[in-house]
Amino acid sequence: MAGVAWEERVRAVEVLRSLAFYAVFYPGTALFVFACGVVVPFSRTGFRRVVRGWAAFHRACARLLVGIRLDASDTGPRGNVLYAIKHESFFEAIDLPRQFDLPVIFAKAELMRIPLWGRTGARYGLIAVERDAGARALRTMISEARRLTADGRPLVIFPEGTRVPHGTQPPLQSGFAGIYKLLGLPVVPVAVDTGPLYHRRWKRAGTARYRFGEEIPPGLPREEIEARVHAAINALNDAPPL
Repeated sequence: MAGVAWEERVRAVEVLRSLAFYAVFYPGTALFVFACGVVVPFSRTGFRRVVRGWAAFHRACARLLVGIRLDASDTGPRGNVLYAIKHESFFEAIDLPRQFDLPVIFAKAELMRIPLWGRTGARYGLIAVERDAGARALRTMISEARRLTADGRPLVIFPEGTRVPHGTQPPLQSGFAGIYKLLGLPVVPVAVDTGPLYHRRWKRAGTARYRFGEEIPPGLPREEIEARVHAAINALNDAPPL
């Protein structure tokens, strides 16, 4: 009975902390979106600072209101690389502008069609990924990626294509190997374990982790690059969240 009562108290705390998170983060996000609309016509630098501020605000809300701390192990800026990240929740997607320095992000084309948001995202550096598009669309994406990263901005991709439950290991999307080949950039795989804490209605306190793998050189055969990235981004699958 004592164990059941304890679990009920823990659930009650999770519910209250999650409600506080929703009550603060989403209205705050609306203010950041408004700020982006005001700043973007006049200052690209100011606009980018607002986006980074939003990601920092999200990280602070998760830590202070829910109790989700972040343990990241990156070694710092690496120049032109392609980060291939496991995708378990919206946490890492929102966190990208805070974790990386002005990342250029491959995003689902559906997101880019959202009114206002899609145009704002394109201004920041989101590249629409048409999953069923042919070689011509792929070349267009690569051309846009090269243009946006000419000043050293890193590239970020979720090679599984969408959010997946923690512990699952779906194959990488077929377009990942093509992007890797045409870009000719080294890949840094990143494992995450945000799902058990964040990808749920009532979020849980704990430590979410990013684990940055060894840099993989360009020019590898498709089978090898897919196998190495797949293994590295799933490195935290068997490790329970802290």
